[in-house]
Amino acid sequence: MTLQEHQQRALAHLQQLIAIPSFSREEDKTAALLADILTKSGVQPKRIKNNVWAVGEDFDEGKPTILLNSHHDTVRQVASWKKNPFDPVIEMGKLNGLGSNDAGAALVCLLETFLYFNNRERSYNLVFLASAEEEISGRDGVELALKELPPVDLGIVGEPTGMNMAVAEKGLMVLDCTASGKSGHAARDEGENALYKAVEDIGKIRLMQFEKISPLLGPVKLTVTQIEAGTQHNVVPDTCRYVVDVRTNEYYDNEVLHGLIAKELKAKVEARSYRLNSSGIDLQHPIVKKAAGMGLDLYGSPTLSDQALMPFETIKMGPGKSERSHTANEYILLEELDRGIEIYIDLLTDLTIDKK
Repeated sequence: MTLQEHQQRALAHLQQLIAIPSFSREEDKTAALLADILTKSGVQPKRIKNNVWAVGEDFDEGKPTILLNSHHDTVRQVASWKKNPFDPVIEMGKLNGLGSNDAGAALVCLLETFLYFNNRERSYNLVFLASAEEEISGRDGVELALKELPPVDLGIVGEPTGMNMAVAEKGLMVLDCTASGKSGHAARDEGENALYKAVEDIGKIRLMQFEKISPLLGPVKLTVTQIEAGTQHNVVPDTCRYVVDVRTNEYYDNEVLHGLIAKELKAKVEARSYRLNSSGIDLQHPIVKKAAGMGLDLYGSPTLSDQALMPFETIKMGPGKSERSHTANEYILLEELDRGIEIYIDLLTDLTIDKK
Protein backbone atom coordinates (compact mmCIF):
# COMPACT_ATOMS: atom_id res chain seq x y z
CA MET A 1 0.00 0.00 0.00
CA THR A 2 1.12 3.56 -0.70
CA LEU A 3 1.44 6.25 1.93
CA GLN A 4 -1.66 7.97 0.53
CA GLU A 5 -3.68 4.77 0.88
CA HIS A 6 -2.61 4.43 4.52
CA GLN A 7 -3.66 8.05 5.09
CA GLN A 8 -7.07 7.43 3.51
CA ARG A 9 -7.56 4.32 5.63
CA ALA A 10 -6.64 6.20 8.80
CA LEU A 11 -9.39 8.74 8.13
CA ALA A 12 -11.95 6.00 7.46
CA HIS A 13 -10.97 4.13 10.64
CA LEU A 14 -11.23 7.28 12.73
CA GLN A 15 -14.71 8.01 11.41
CA GLN A 16 -15.76 4.48 12.37
CA LEU A 17 -14.33 4.86 15.88
CA ILE A 18 -15.99 8.23 16.50
CA ALA A 19 -19.38 6.78 15.58
CA ILE A 20 -19.14 4.24 18.43
CA PRO A 21 -19.34 5.53 22.03
CA SER A 22 -16.29 4.26 23.91
CA PHE A 23 -16.29 5.76 27.38
CA SER A 24 -13.72 4.36 29.81
CA ARG A 25 -14.66 0.80 30.85
CA GLU A 26 -17.23 0.75 28.01
CA GLU A 27 -14.86 0.25 25.06
CA ASP A 28 -15.95 -3.27 24.07
CA LYS A 29 -17.41 -2.22 20.69
CA THR A 30 -14.40 -0.17 19.60
CA ALA A 31 -12.15 -3.02 20.75
CA ALA A 32 -14.10 -5.37 18.46
CA LEU A 33 -13.80 -2.88 15.59
CA LEU A 34 -10.03 -2.55 16.02
CA ALA A 35 -9.61 -6.33 16.14
CA ASP A 36 -11.63 -6.59 12.93
CA ILE A 37 -9.51 -3.94 11.20
CA LEU A 38 -6.31 -5.80 12.10
CA THR A 39 -7.74 -9.14 10.98
CA LYS A 40 -8.83 -7.72 7.60
CA SER A 41 -5.32 -6.25 7.23
CA GLY A 42 -3.82 -9.73 7.48
CA VAL A 43 -2.66 -9.42 11.08
CA GLN A 44 -3.73 -11.72 13.89
CA PRO A 45 -4.91 -9.57 16.82
CA LYS A 46 -5.01 -10.56 20.46
CA ARG A 47 -7.27 -9.15 23.14
CA ILE A 48 -7.51 -9.02 26.90
CA LYS A 49 -10.63 -7.27 28.18
CA ASN A 50 -10.84 -4.13 26.02
CA ASN A 51 -7.16 -3.98 25.07
CA VAL A 52 -6.28 -5.08 21.53
CA TRP A 53 -2.77 -5.67 20.24
CA ALA A 54 -0.79 -7.28 17.45
CA VAL A 55 2.83 -8.32 17.00
CA GLY A 56 4.56 -7.60 13.70
CA GLU A 57 5.52 -10.36 11.32
CA ASP A 58 8.95 -12.01 11.65
CA PHE A 59 9.18 -11.25 15.35
CA ASP A 60 12.76 -11.93 16.42
CA GLU A 61 13.60 -12.26 20.13
CA GLY A 62 17.12 -11.11 19.34
CA LYS A 63 15.92 -7.71 18.13
CA PRO A 64 14.77 -4.77 20.26
CA THR A 65 11.01 -4.17 20.37
CA ILE A 66 9.20 -0.88 19.85
CA LEU A 67 5.65 -0.48 21.14
CA LEU A 68 3.21 1.76 19.27
CA ASN A 69 0.44 2.59 21.71
CA SER A 70 -2.55 4.84 22.07
CA HIS A 71 -5.94 4.53 23.72
CA HIS A 72 -9.44 4.13 22.32
CA ASP A 73 -11.47 5.22 25.34
CA THR A 74 -12.84 8.73 25.67
CA VAL A 75 -14.14 11.00 28.38
CA ARG A 76 -17.89 11.64 28.42
CA GLN A 77 -19.09 14.56 26.34
CA VAL A 78 -19.62 17.88 28.10
CA ALA A 79 -23.04 19.55 28.00
CA SER A 80 -21.91 22.39 25.73
CA TRP A 81 -21.46 20.23 22.62
CA LYS A 82 -23.35 21.90 19.75
CA LYS A 83 -22.84 18.98 17.37
CA ASN A 84 -23.58 15.28 17.72
CA PRO A 85 -20.35 14.03 19.34
CA PHE A 86 -20.75 10.64 17.63
CA ASP A 87 -21.37 11.99 14.11
CA PRO A 88 -17.99 12.07 12.31
CA VAL A 89 -18.76 14.97 10.00
CA ILE A 90 -16.04 16.57 7.88
CA GLU A 91 -16.39 20.35 7.54
CA MET A 92 -13.81 22.69 6.01
CA GLY A 93 -10.89 20.34 6.53
CA LYS A 94 -11.94 19.30 10.03
CA LEU A 95 -13.19 15.93 11.25
CA ASN A 96 -15.50 16.55 14.20
CA GLY A 97 -16.32 14.08 16.95
CA LEU A 98 -15.67 12.97 20.50
CA GLY A 99 -12.23 11.37 20.71
CA SER A 100 -11.13 12.68 17.31
CA ASN A 101 -8.25 14.64 18.87
CA ASP A 102 -7.79 12.67 22.10
CA ALA A 103 -6.62 10.27 21.06
CA GLY A 104 -8.32 8.74 18.03
CA ALA A 105 -6.11 10.52 15.52
CA ALA A 106 -2.92 9.25 17.16
CA LEU A 107 -4.39 5.76 17.44
CA VAL A 108 -5.26 5.37 13.75
CA CYS A 109 -1.99 6.98 12.65
CA LEU A 110 0.00 4.52 14.77
CA LEU A 111 -2.15 1.65 13.49
CA GLU A 112 -1.43 2.54 9.88
CA THR A 113 2.25 3.11 10.68
CA PHE A 114 2.37 -0.39 12.16
CA LEU A 115 0.76 -1.84 9.02
CA TYR A 116 3.08 0.19 6.77
CA PHE A 117 6.18 -1.34 8.37
CA ASN A 118 4.73 -4.82 8.90
CA ASN A 119 6.00 -6.21 5.59
CA ARG A 120 9.14 -4.12 5.43
CA GLU A 121 12.62 -5.03 6.63
CA ARG A 122 13.63 -3.29 9.86
CA SER A 123 16.16 -3.69 12.65
CA TYR A 124 13.51 -3.92 15.40
CA ASN A 125 10.24 -5.63 16.22
CA LEU A 126 6.99 -3.69 16.24
CA VAL A 127 4.00 -4.19 18.53
CA PHE A 128 0.78 -2.20 18.17
CA LEU A 129 -1.46 -1.78 21.22
CA ALA A 130 -4.85 -0.04 21.40
CA SER A 131 -5.42 0.22 25.12
CA ALA A 132 -8.44 0.94 27.31
CA GLU A 133 -9.16 3.00 30.42
CA GLU A 134 -6.46 5.61 29.81
CA GLU A 135 -8.73 8.49 30.71
CA ILE A 136 -9.24 7.08 34.22
CA SER A 137 -5.79 5.46 34.66
CA GLY A 138 -7.68 2.19 35.10
CA ARG A 139 -6.00 -1.04 36.11
CA ASP A 140 -7.61 -2.94 33.21
CA GLY A 141 -5.95 -0.76 30.61
CA VAL A 142 -2.34 -0.62 29.48
CA GLU A 143 -1.12 -1.91 32.86
CA LEU A 144 -3.00 -5.17 32.26
CA ALA A 145 -2.05 -5.44 28.58
CA LEU A 146 1.69 -4.99 29.17
CA LYS A 147 1.73 -8.24 31.14
CA GLU A 148 0.77 -10.07 27.94
CA LEU A 149 3.21 -8.38 25.56
CA PRO A 150 6.78 -9.41 24.77
CA PRO A 151 9.47 -7.34 26.53
CA VAL A 152 9.48 -3.76 25.21
CA ASP A 153 12.60 -1.60 24.77
CA LEU A 154 10.97 1.64 23.64
CA GLY A 155 7.41 2.96 23.69
CA ILE A 156 5.83 5.56 21.43
CA VAL A 157 2.69 6.81 23.16
CA GLY A 158 0.19 8.53 20.91
CA GLU A 159 -1.34 11.68 22.39
CA PRO A 160 -2.06 15.10 20.82
CA THR A 161 1.26 16.98 20.86
CA GLY A 162 1.22 18.67 17.45
CA MET A 163 3.62 15.89 16.37
CA ASN A 164 6.33 17.39 18.55
CA MET A 165 8.04 15.03 20.98
CA ALA A 166 7.41 15.03 24.72
CA VAL A 167 10.62 13.59 26.18
CA ALA A 168 9.43 13.88 29.77
CA GLU A 169 6.05 13.90 31.48
CA LYS A 170 4.87 14.98 34.90
CA GLY A 171 3.52 12.36 37.26
CA LEU A 172 0.27 12.58 39.19
CA MET A 173 -0.69 11.93 42.79
CA VAL A 174 -4.14 12.69 44.18
CA LEU A 175 -4.36 13.39 47.92
CA ASP A 176 -7.52 13.05 49.98
CA CYS A 177 -7.17 15.26 53.05
CA THR A 178 -9.40 15.28 56.11
CA ALA A 179 -9.30 18.07 58.68
CA SER A 180 -10.96 17.17 61.99
CA GLY A 181 -12.57 19.43 64.61
CA LYS A 182 -15.47 19.39 67.05
CA SER A 183 -19.08 20.26 66.26
CA GLY A 184 -20.98 22.97 68.10
CA HIS A 185 -23.74 25.57 67.72
CA ALA A 186 -22.74 28.35 65.33
CA ALA A 187 -24.50 30.97 67.48
CA ARG A 188 -22.24 30.33 70.46
CA ASP A 189 -18.50 30.22 70.85
CA GLU A 190 -18.46 26.44 70.74
CA GLY A 191 -16.74 23.70 68.87
CA GLU A 192 -13.61 23.50 66.84
CA ASN A 193 -14.18 24.45 63.20
CA ALA A 194 -12.67 21.87 60.87
CA LEU A 195 -13.26 24.15 57.90
CA TYR A 196 -11.00 26.82 59.40
CA LYS A 197 -8.29 24.19 59.92
CA ALA A 198 -8.64 23.12 56.29
CA VAL A 199 -8.40 26.73 55.09
CA GLU A 200 -5.18 27.13 57.09
CA ASP A 201 -3.78 24.01 55.42
CA ILE A 202 -4.89 25.20 51.98
CA GLY A 203 -3.03 28.45 52.59
CA LYS A 204 0.13 26.42 53.23
CA ILE A 205 -0.46 24.36 50.09
CA ARG A 206 -0.73 27.52 47.97
CA LEU A 207 2.72 28.60 49.15
CA MET A 208 4.33 25.16 49.25
CA GLN A 209 7.45 24.83 47.10
CA PHE A 210 9.99 22.07 46.62
CA GLU A 211 13.64 22.74 46.03
CA LYS A 212 14.35 20.59 43.00
CA ILE A 213 13.10 22.14 39.75
CA SER A 214 13.28 20.15 36.51
CA PRO A 215 14.72 21.87 33.41
CA LEU A 216 12.03 20.16 31.31
CA LEU A 217 9.09 19.79 33.70
CA GLY A 218 9.54 22.70 36.05
CA PRO A 219 8.58 22.57 39.73
CA VAL A 220 6.21 20.23 41.53
CA LYS A 221 2.71 21.74 41.28
CA LEU A 222 0.00 21.42 43.94
CA THR A 223 -3.61 22.47 43.32
CA VAL A 224 -6.57 22.13 45.68
CA THR A 225 -9.46 21.08 43.43
CA GLN A 226 -12.35 20.04 45.71
CA ILE A 227 -13.62 20.84 49.22
CA GLU A 228 -16.57 19.63 51.27
CA ALA A 229 -17.70 20.51 54.79
CA GLY A 230 -20.74 21.07 56.96
CA THR A 231 -24.24 19.68 57.34
CA GLN A 232 -26.25 22.91 57.82
CA HIS A 233 -25.76 26.64 58.39
CA ASN A 234 -25.96 26.66 62.20
CA VAL A 235 -23.62 23.75 62.97
CA VAL A 236 -19.86 24.16 63.30
CA PRO A 237 -18.41 21.48 60.99
CA ASP A 238 -16.37 18.78 62.70
CA THR A 239 -14.97 17.44 59.43
CA CYS A 240 -13.70 19.08 56.27
CA ARG A 241 -12.47 17.06 53.32
CA TYR A 242 -10.47 18.47 50.45
CA VAL A 243 -8.59 17.07 47.46
CA VAL A 244 -5.15 18.06 46.22
CA ASP A 245 -3.93 17.41 42.67
CA VAL A 246 -0.14 16.99 42.75
CA ARG A 247 1.91 17.06 39.54
CA THR A 248 5.39 15.71 40.15
CA ASN A 249 8.71 16.03 38.35
CA GLU A 250 11.41 13.40 37.97
CA TYR A 251 13.21 14.44 41.16
CA TYR A 252 10.46 13.34 43.54
CA ASP A 253 9.02 9.88 43.95
CA ASN A 254 5.30 10.08 44.72
CA GLU A 255 5.57 8.19 47.99
CA VAL A 256 8.42 10.38 49.25
CA LEU A 257 6.55 13.51 48.23
CA HIS A 258 3.43 12.35 50.07
CA GLY A 259 5.45 12.19 53.28
CA LEU A 260 6.89 15.67 52.77
CA ILE A 261 3.46 17.20 52.18
CA ALA A 262 1.72 15.37 55.03
CA LYS A 263 4.40 16.56 57.45
CA GLU A 264 3.38 20.19 56.84
CA LEU A 265 -0.40 19.81 57.22
CA LYS A 266 -2.73 19.34 60.18
CA ALA A 267 -5.14 17.21 58.16
CA LYS A 268 -4.91 13.47 57.69
CA VAL A 269 -3.42 13.04 54.21
CA GLU A 270 -4.03 9.87 52.17
CA ALA A 271 -2.72 9.21 48.66
CA ARG A 272 -5.08 7.39 46.31
CA SER A 273 -2.10 5.80 44.56
CA TYR A 274 1.66 6.12 44.18
CA ARG A 275 1.72 4.40 40.77
CA LEU A 276 1.67 7.43 38.43
CA ASN A 277 5.21 8.74 38.72
CA SER A 278 6.99 11.12 36.38
CA SER A 279 8.57 9.56 33.29
CA GLY A 280 11.21 10.51 30.74
CA ILE A 281 13.85 9.35 28.28
CA ASP A 282 17.58 9.91 27.91
CA LEU A 283 18.06 12.88 25.58
CA GLN A 284 20.87 10.95 23.86
CA HIS A 285 18.49 8.14 22.88
CA PRO A 286 18.54 7.52 19.09
CA ILE A 287 14.84 8.35 18.66
CA VAL A 288 15.27 11.70 20.45
CA LYS A 289 18.31 12.58 18.37
CA LYS A 290 16.46 11.65 15.20
CA ALA A 291 13.47 13.79 16.17
CA ALA A 292 15.80 16.74 16.79
CA GLY A 293 17.37 16.16 13.39
CA MET A 294 13.90 16.24 11.81
CA GLY A 295 13.29 19.65 13.35
CA LEU A 296 10.68 18.47 15.87
CA ASP A 297 10.40 20.38 19.13
CA LEU A 298 11.41 18.48 22.27
CA TYR A 299 9.61 19.41 25.48
CA GLY A 300 8.36 18.29 28.89
CA SER A 301 4.63 17.62 29.14
CA PRO A 302 2.54 18.76 32.13
CA THR A 303 -0.29 16.32 31.31
CA LEU A 304 -0.45 12.66 32.27
CA SER A 305 -0.69 9.67 29.91
CA ASP A 306 -0.16 5.92 30.07
CA GLN A 307 3.58 6.61 29.96
CA ALA A 308 3.41 6.70 33.75
CA LEU A 309 2.59 2.98 33.77
CA MET A 310 5.34 1.87 31.39
CA PRO A 311 8.53 0.47 32.97
CA PHE A 312 10.69 1.22 29.90
CA GLU A 313 11.81 4.33 28.03
CA THR A 314 9.02 6.19 26.26
CA ILE A 315 8.28 9.29 24.25
CA LYS A 316 4.87 10.87 23.69
CA MET A 317 3.78 12.36 20.38
CA GLY A 318 0.80 12.48 18.09
CA PRO A 319 -1.36 14.64 15.83
CA GLY A 320 -3.73 17.23 17.26
CA LYS A 321 -3.47 19.77 20.04
CA SER A 322 -3.64 19.05 23.77
CA GLU A 323 -5.81 22.11 24.39
CA ARG A 324 -8.63 20.57 22.32
CA SER A 325 -8.81 17.50 24.55
CA HIS A 326 -11.92 17.10 26.73
CA THR A 327 -13.57 20.14 25.14
CA ALA A 328 -16.91 20.61 23.40
CA ASN A 329 -16.92 20.20 19.60
CA GLU A 330 -13.57 18.40 19.59
CA TYR A 331 -11.98 18.00 16.16
CA ILE A 332 -8.87 16.97 14.23
CA LEU A 333 -7.63 18.62 11.06
CA LEU A 334 -7.34 16.28 8.07
CA GLU A 335 -3.90 17.68 7.35
CA GLU A 336 -2.86 16.77 10.91
CA LEU A 337 -3.85 13.16 10.27
CA ASP A 338 -1.84 13.00 7.05
CA ARG A 339 1.18 14.68 8.62
CA GLY A 340 0.99 12.38 11.64
CA ILE A 341 1.51 9.24 9.58
CA GLU A 342 4.27 10.87 7.55
CA ILE A 343 6.23 11.90 10.64
CA TYR A 344 5.78 8.56 12.42
CA ILE A 345 7.08 6.77 9.32
CA ASP A 346 10.03 9.16 8.89
CA LEU A 347 10.89 8.76 12.58
CA LEU A 348 10.95 4.96 12.40
CA THR A 349 12.62 4.60 8.99
CA ASP A 350 16.19 3.29 9.44
CA LEU A 351 15.96 3.83 13.20
CA THR A 352 18.41 1.74 15.20
CA ILE A 353 17.98 1.22 18.93
CA ASP A 354 19.61 -1.08 21.46
CA LYS A 355 17.97 -4.08 23.05
CA LYS A 356 17.85 -3.68 26.82
